[in-house]
Amino acid sequence: MTVEMNGTEADLHPGRVVEIDRTLKSSGIALTPGMPICQTDLPIDWYQEELKPYAEEYLALPDRTPEAVLPWMDRYIVPALNRLGDSVMLLAHFYMGGEIVKLVERYGGFISDSYVLALQAVQNPHKTHFVESAVHFMAETIALLKHDHQSVWITNPKSGCTMEALAKEDMVLPVFNELHARYGDDLLTIVYMNASGRVKAFAGKTGGAVCTSSNAQVIMRWAKAQNKKILFIPDRHLGENSGRAVGIPREKMVEWPGGWEGARRRMAHLSAAELDSLDKAELVLWGSFCGVHTIFETAHVKYWQERGYRVVVHPESTYEVVAAADGYGSTNYLWNAVLNAKPGEKLAIGTEGHFVKNARDLAKARGVEVVHLADIPDPRFPSMGCGCATMSRNDPPHLVGLLDLLSRGKAPELNRVLSGDSVDETTGWRERLDPRSQEEIRRDARKALEKMIELTEAARK
Repeated sequence: MTVEMNGTEADLHPGRVVEIDRTLKSSGIALTPGMPICQTDLPIDWYQEELKPYAEEYLALPDRTPEAVLPWMDRYIVPALNRLGDSVMLLAHFYMGGEIVKLVERYGGFISDSYVLALQAVQNPHKTHFVESAVHFMAETIALLKHDHQSVWITNPKSGCTMEALAKEDMVLPVFNELHARYGDDLLTIVYMNASGRVKAFAGKTGGAVCTSSNAQVIMRWAKAQNKKILFIPDRHLGENSGRAVGIPREKMVEWPGGWEGARRRMAHLSAAELDSLDKAELVLWGSFCGVHTIFETAHVKYWQERGYRVVVHPESTYEVVAAADGYGSTNYLWNAVLNAKPGEKLAIGTEGHFVKNARDLAKARGVEVVHLADIPDPRFPSMGCGCATMSRNDPPHLVGLLDLLSRGKAPELNRVLSGDSVDETTGWRERLDPRSQEEIRRDARKALEKMIELTEAARK
């Protein structure tokens, strides 16, 4: 269904036309911060119609052991890859639930963090199709940077991000417009990778950049040197941690509420003192966060340190946890901490649960002990070492079905990812922009992504 914007939406996006795909039905399950869900079999009505036959076969398997699952997957994926040949590249993020990371690698795929994944289309111009088992914003980032002859596909369009869900375009845009009107060219925007292309475009509009957890300090240091007011979207914790690391004191930071609360807040509602703080701030933090990483507390860090563990955490954790830990960094940093650990070493890792499970399996074979930071065998600490519920929506039937259909020229259009696509994580409905608006988003977001790449690669020399 194609609709033209009207009313308030038209005021925010003049001339924009969107196409809404509502073929997926809502599960009725609401995602809330702290929701302790780990990957399990999804109910059949969670699948697109085109993928239900594959899901029915998968759910009918006698168990979830490799002996049962791999022959079933091979029956579809091996012929599909033979048909596609060297034209396809399979990708997955470290945080993928269950065994998807291992399965993607088994079929010749590539696993990494969001920065490295974003570069794959640029670095592999001979590839035609990129199939990603991850969240939507990661697939869209590849689509923003890809060559015109390439296509990007996501195995499950409903695989989103709770942090990104608190920083949707229409939540951020009213605030961005007010800040831009007040500060003009003195406003520079940094957008974390965990945001849509529509939001990444705000960085391009202000001469800013995108960042990831692996290069956030590099980007923040560059931004600070521009002597402008920095707006950091969406993760307030990564923003604060990166800001402090480059010398921005906490008293020079202001947090703007995330979600619809932030969207409804106006400068006219601020007190004189609040407006003065905003004017004097070097860094404005959009108040979104990751529910997986904000469960960690300094008590968790202290518990494991007292027992001889080295504690490493992801910088989406609070500043207090990052400051107490022995080290912090992106998923590549955390993975390398395991790879480089010597036999007999003990690591407590503060990040997504599926990542830690895979790290534990790797470490065990190397004589290294790995625990999840929040999994403490003490009744005073309730276990909370769960995974990212939305990433876990990518499962074997989604991978099998999409590859089989893609290889036969029948891949569902809902799984194709274009610049500016927006997907509701609950309903699975996709909003697709008209070509002019797509190109506008791609131009501005790509500018910010290319600035990130330029700064990151220069810092490595």
